[in-house]
Amino acid sequence: MEIAGKTAIVTGGARGIGRAICRRFAADGAQLLVVDQDEPEGRAAADELEAGFLAADVTREADVRAMINHAEREFGGLEILVNNAGGYEKPVFPDAPLEYWSRTVELNLFSVMLGIHYAVPAMAGRGGAIVNIASSAGLALAPHPGPEYAAAKAGVIRLTATLAPLADRGVRVNCVCPHTVATEKVLGTIAKLEADGADLPPPLRGELIASEEIADAVAELVENDELAGRVMLCWGGKPRRLLPNS
Repeated sequence: MEIAGKTAIVTGGARGIGRAICRRFAADGAQLLVVDQDEPEGRAAADELEAGFLAADVTREADVRAMINHAEREFGGLEILVNNAGGYEKPVFPDAPLEYWSRTVELNLFSVMLGIHYAVPAMAGRGGAIVNIASSAGLALAPHPGPEYAAAKAGVIRLTATLAPLADRGVRVNCVCPHTVATEKVLGTIAKLEADGADLPPPLRGELIASEEIADAVAELVENDELAGRVMLCWGGKPRRLLPNS
């Protein structure tokens, strides 16, 4: 699918990976809707890119439905959705209060399911591409400092693969799975740990990935009409690659 002239929604688009994806889509000529809970940062991103903005909590059904309706009303339809919003807070499972880890699962997995649920009917008859942003936290069997986050991202990866048959209805669902990305938040965390003389946890060691590399991977999945239900792994210092689909 060619990105130019298409309507694209990016959740969590105010900063970090999401903002890099927004910049890539804007540069490629998409009609862009930036979606984020942070209204000042989200509006700043939208102003920079001459895009639309909608403040929304993507864990809430009403907000997700409004997001899709906004794209249809303001732009005449929807062809591209990037489910990027995610993250987690501390303390973590099993020591966290229920609302903490429940919120993490809702943000990283349930919101993806909600987005797809409402995007598929909107894309019917037009064709569409959905890209979910997962994480290397959801791969393999190594421990992770955010167990509920890792479990939710594993769910995103598996969900993506199971939805490959949607291509028969004109909607392709794929996934980008980055290792640690050099966002402002990650760089700040590394700097603080190093200043405190603390050891870096495994996810923060090694070569980081630029947010722009993740944006490139998203664009590749949108543009390649042959790919559906695939997971693209992005690892610092290595070429991005598709994981086997069996």
